[in-house]
Amino acid sequence: MILSVLILFAYLLGSVSSAIVVCKLMGLPDPREEGSGNPGATNVMRIGGKKAAAITFLGDFLKGLIPVLIAKFLGTPPVFWTFVGLAAFLGHLYPIFFGFKGGKGVATSAGVLLGFDLFVGGAFMLTWVTIYKLGKISSLAALIASTLAPIYAWFLTEDIFLTLAAFVMTGLLLWRHEENIKRLLAKEER
Repeated sequence: MILSVLILFAYLLGSVSSAIVVCKLMGLPDPREEGSGNPGATNVMRIGGKKAAAITFLGDFLKGLIPVLIAKFLGTPPVFWTFVGLAAFLGHLYPIFFGFKGGKGVATSAGVLLGFDLFVGGAFMLTWVTIYKLGKISSLAALIASTLAPIYAWFLTEDIFLTLAAFVMTGLLLWRHEENIKRLLAKEER
């Protein structure tokens, strides 16, 4: 019963689009209709600047982190954390409140991974920051960090459930970045 409640809570929390809420509150255009059309922090940066993007990132990050921390606090085993984390991540990608059209999941997956394990989440975020500083391309940083996430999960935790959850998030994140990958290969990504 508790797992079902946690999964539902995580999915509903994940379904709250930080980008849409932040843009609405700050009087900015709907991120689904401006810039890249993606309701995520990078697009909010384009249309609203660093402050709006930082708030969006924090919101998306926390909706991945909080449900996993609640599951851990309640003393559930790691396999429960994976279902809860994946529910939050899927809520972000396919939000019930916004016609199942959500963001790409980078910040939310970072929150989920940090909830799973401090070192896994830290390695993910450090990789993202390092690649972004070197190349100044957010999608490239996200793709590399996400691809390494299951490797970090396995070598830092040796937990098969956390590793599989990281693998699933990576697969979905890569799929959601299909257009970015095409632009990167064509050297046309902003």
